[in-house]
Amino acid sequence: MDIKTKFSDKVKDLEASAIREIFKLLDKPGIISFAGGAPDPELFPCDELSEVAADVLKNNGKIALQYGVTEGYAPLRDWVKNRLVSQGIVKENDNNETIIVSGGQQGIDLASKSLLNPGDAVVCEQPSFIGGLNCFRSYNAEIYGVKVQSDGIDMEELEALLKQHSNIKILYTIATFQNPSGITMSLEKRKKLLELAEQYDFMIFEDNPYGELRFAGDDVPTIKSLDTQGRVVYLGSFSKILSPGIRVGFTSCDKELMERMIICKQVQDVHTNVLAQMVVYGFLTKYSIDEHISKLKETYGEKCRFMCECMDKYFPSSVSHTVPEGGIFLFCEMPDGYDTKAIMAKAVDRGVAFVPGSTTMIDDKAVCSSFRMNYSTASKEQIESGIKTLGDLLKEEVGE
Repeated sequence: MDIKTKFSDKVKDLEASAIREIFKLLDKPGIISFAGGAPDPELFPCDELSEVAADVLKNNGKIALQYGVTEGYAPLRDWVKNRLVSQGIVKENDNNETIIVSGGQQGIDLASKSLLNPGDAVVCEQPSFIGGLNCFRSYNAEIYGVKVQSDGIDMEELEALLKQHSNIKILYTIATFQNPSGITMSLEKRKKLLELAEQYDFMIFEDNPYGELRFAGDDVPTIKSLDTQGRVVYLGSFSKILSPGIRVGFTSCDKELMERMIICKQVQDVHTNVLAQMVVYGFLTKYSIDEHISKLKETYGEKCRFMCECMDKYFPSSVSHTVPEGGIFLFCEMPDGYDTKAIMAKAVDRGVAFVPGSTTMIDDKAVCSSFRMNYSTASKEQIESGIKTLGDLLKEEVGE
């Protein structure tokens, strides 16, 4: 029997995350990887989390190991709601609800499942996050890309797309320190995006896992904080500010949509891991998350600036890069016509890895001349060594 003939239309054409596949190439010792999307494990508060976990299991184990409510562990949920209010992201006593989810990715999936019908369309930034792209593909959505400029989505291109297609139901954006580009959308464009959403009647998914990791520039209000119509689904996570392995995130949106999402979550996993939620809450109440985030910002800011300096020193002049003000990624652009997927294979042979830009595009089969670099996990020594090696390879490809 050919089992492939049994696959559903929703998944038969999905490809495994190319970023995960790249990890399979990184087994040889000594390789310097700029391909990951993880925080620096040296900054995980392991001792503190170990202490909190032991306390939870010793004193509240019967709660931590039992089934929980779908909406999330109530004390953690209240903490998140209060923080969103204090940050001005949501307003107190509005028609908004917040739940705890199994990482920000689940929030994208639950909201998509609750809104998308086959034939509906989603607009994504070009480039965009592969996890979001694959989620929308899995619901048979048409996906339209709009290029990301230095200050966010190209609004003229977006409006032309909206005039052309009446089936657009969702726009997905990582507006702050975007994955993969590191670019932040301007306040003017955020306001314009909300105007277009009202005019053309679509929802906005604002994915913001990196928003608290600003190490340069001025804060920009979230799109959610500017929303007066209930059009924004806000997606947050503890993955980049505490631990990705804990798999605890949160989603905040209109109550009526949230009711549908809660039902969908009951089908998916019943509830988010209760022990993990209680450990997160224990850390938040016993230690200062803001002090911890300050350490992350200081470290990532130093690494980002150093990587940019190394790129300016070792890369050919024809290869440009973004200069993020936060987050953990920057994006590089080679001259048109070069295939960074093929160049990545050569780089791995020399002991360096990055993410080819094709994995972040709507058409992931097309030749792409860009690539994503992560600066959060490598040491400064590894950054300089890896960038020099990569720079030598790029000069061989494109010249000085």
